[in-house]
Amino acid sequence: MRLVSIDILRSLAIITMVIIHFVENLSSFYGADGSTLGRVWLPTGFAAPLFTFLSGASYFLWWRSRESLGLSDEYISKVTIRRGLFLFVLGFLFNVCVWLPEDIFNWDILTLIGGSLLLLNIARRLPAAIIPVIVVGTLVMSPVLRAMADYPTYWTNGYFECDLTLSDVLLGFCSVGYFPLFPWMIFPLAGFMTASILFSKPSCPRAIAQVAACGVVMIACSIIAMTLRGSTPEVIQEHFLQGWRMFPPSTEYVTGTLGMVIVSLAACHHWIDRNPIIHRSEYLVKSASIFSKYSLSMYLLHHIVHLWPLWIVGMWTGDDPTHLWGNAMPKEVSFTASILFLIACFVLFRWMERTRRGGAESVLRWICD
Repeated sequence: MRLVSIDILRSLAIITMVIIHFVENLSSFYGADGSTLGRVWLPTGFAAPLFTFLSGASYFLWWRSRESLGLSDEYISKVTIRRGLFLFVLGFLFNVCVWLPEDIFNWDILTLIGGSLLLLNIARRLPAAIIPVIVVGTLVMSPVLRAMADYPTYWTNGYFECDLTLSDVLLGFCSVGYFPLFPWMIFPLAGFMTASILFSKPSCPRAIAQVAACGVVMIACSIIAMTLRGSTPEVIQEHFLQGWRMFPPSTEYVTGTLGMVIVSLAACHHWIDRNPIIHRSEYLVKSASIFSKYSLSMYLLHHIVHLWPLWIVGMWTGDDPTHLWGNAMPKEVSFTASILFLIACFVLFRWMERTRRGGAESVLRWICD
């Protein structure tokens, strides 16, 4: 079951992710004085929460569609587990092939979504009231776990590094990697819970208003927390209220972005899914969904397109393949390159759709379904 609102939001997430990654990896965000003015014109920090949130919402729709076909709970569990493991293993292969072998355990977004699918397979059997408790508990426990693991020691150079020991690998997956389960599993769980409210009764305006209000309250709480942070005890500022930070994901950041994605889905569901004019425009619907349908392929492809040349030229011009990281070109050039890549992908994916050519998504379905 596909909804135009989810397709549009997922397309927005992957498009934003492509632009940010091109500029972040090929150009420096920092000026000579150490300022981060380069970040002002990029919506950093929003794409990953939206993408992972929608993975939970999509799983709810997929689960309900399989139930409506009369498929057994055992079959649904097996497919879910296979999909989760597929993405988990793909995440490791992706790290080796794209981020180089030494970063195999950096715990990127693919391993997060793969692990989250395994959790969602359990969550769908739980009473609805339990999931918000898990979300709040995860939000509270995440700073505690980071403190216990001594998070800064894994980020001494501004990026995640760990030893190839079982303890470091597990800590990276749970709390100190790029996208660890704590707190990032909040977004798929919240997406699943939000979808269960919005799409179980899609014609209920009251449910949409309640979901949107919940998101607004989260955004307000995040703003209040950032405003009052300076007057809180130092231990609170050090671990719980760290300002707007993605690495590590601070309480304000998680709460604020979660509120944003909840409001975004509720608003799009109200103004797009319930709008018959939009659904009568077949071209608009297909165009809006093209990046969503091939989002996994696009995620893999855009890293290969902009990182492999970086490594190859780095090896050709020096001993360290990463020495061009962040300074390969001006940010205006990398931004333009990302737009050209998006246009090329749109043409490519439209051709693949017309000719029924499969991407990474087709491989996932063929192996797992």
